[in-house]
Amino acid sequence: MSDPTDTRHHVVILGGGFGGLHAALRLKRAPVRVTLVDRHNHHLFQPLLYQVATATLSPSDIASPLRGLLGRHHIAVLLAEATRVDVAAKRVILADGELPYDSLIVATGATHSYFGNNAWAAHAPGLKTIEDALEIRKQVLLAFELAEREPDPALRRQLLTFVIAGGGPTGVELAGALAEISRHALVRDFQNIDPTQARIILVEGNHHLLPTYPEPLARRARQSLERLGVEVRAGARVTRIDETGVFVGDEHIPARTKLWAAGVAASPLARSLGVELDRAGRVPVSPELTLPGRKDVFVIGDLASLQQDGHPIPGVAPAAMQQGKHAASNILRQLQGKPMEPFRYNDRGTFSVIGRGAAVGIAMARFQMSGYPAWLAWLFIHVLFLIGFRSRVAVLLNWAYSYLAFRRSARIITGVIPLLPQASVQSGALAGSTGPGQAPRVEAAPRPGAS
Repeated sequence: MSDPTDTRHHVVILGGGFGGLHAALRLKRAPVRVTLVDRHNHHLFQPLLYQVATATLSPSDIASPLRGLLGRHHIAVLLAEATRVDVAAKRVILADGELPYDSLIVATGATHSYFGNNAWAAHAPGLKTIEDALEIRKQVLLAFELAEREPDPALRRQLLTFVIAGGGPTGVELAGALAEISRHALVRDFQNIDPTQARIILVEGNHHLLPTYPEPLARRARQSLERLGVEVRAGARVTRIDETGVFVGDEHIPARTKLWAAGVAASPLARSLGVELDRAGRVPVSPELTLPGRKDVFVIGDLASLQQDGHPIPGVAPAAMQQGKHAASNILRQLQGKPMEPFRYNDRGTFSVIGRGAAVGIAMARFQMSGYPAWLAWLFIHVLFLIGFRSRVAVLLNWAYSYLAFRRSARIITGVIPLLPQASVQSGALAGSTGPGQAPRVEAAPRPGAS
């Protein structure tokens, strides 16, 4: 996997997210050989992933093939999974091989954390990948489809109850989008149910939503969600999740669709780097973004733990992008015989969208915004950061359509469609009923071969 005739300094980058991609692009004209390794063949614009999960955007709108982004710059891209790093031997161990390096940038990000309750993952998917988003989209749309056929009022309520665990940005954005789907996008599409009666519950363990935001903005976010019909339960904790629903404290909430947005954990690759990790599994790095005691291994993005002015640098896309560029620049400074420079994060703003024309955020680390101005700022920032002209145009067109027509353009269900329980089928559940809220009449399906 290496060319013995190429004697240039070999930089290996693990992860094609924001940090890894921007590190690679920073090195595209440098006198080094660059190899980027990722287990997916695409760069994913993760901040808009929830819009795929809620049927506003299609996966291709927020993802671009890594080879298309980097191949023309003569950067090698390997579709492979890194399982560990042998720091002493300067090798990356892959699931099906190994890769030597001269300098290494580790940008493998974070994954879901269920706080030790990993069995909950089978009932409450998180949102980190396109596969996660498509699974959530399928579950949400199927809930309405099955409710349309379900004659039992109790089971119908369970199908139309959606519980989101975690009131951070992902949970808030999911809750707002689900409320808009039920209140606007689907309202005229069903004959036997009223989608506006869907119950969306957002559970947050802290006493206010968006714990990293100032309390006034968190309060406005809650007010906006409640205006959309979201039931917010702050200061409450999920104690159990199973196929029947969610336990909040001792209360059981029957729900078919449960979504997890409550916690993240650093990539398990960090454990192979041979340093003590913080409570979230992240790697404490030097101000230059290097592994303690090493100058050839850089750790960036969600995997890195670094403080600035007494506060941790947030695990957000702009920080990862800046760290990727800085790590690449420090590699080039070393090759030029110059000392490395410490990293300093330039916070240009953080925003969370709540619904159509509503958001909260902080611009330039100082100015608090909410409502329509914050939504416009969020729209501009996210489209600006999208990779590729086609992605920007596609996202803008889809957003314009959804905004003006209250529609969702990607409401496609794929894969195996589950059947109703036999008891529901026997009691009557197919089309032929009279109106919203009334149980439809069932006709027996013909036997094979019957005319």
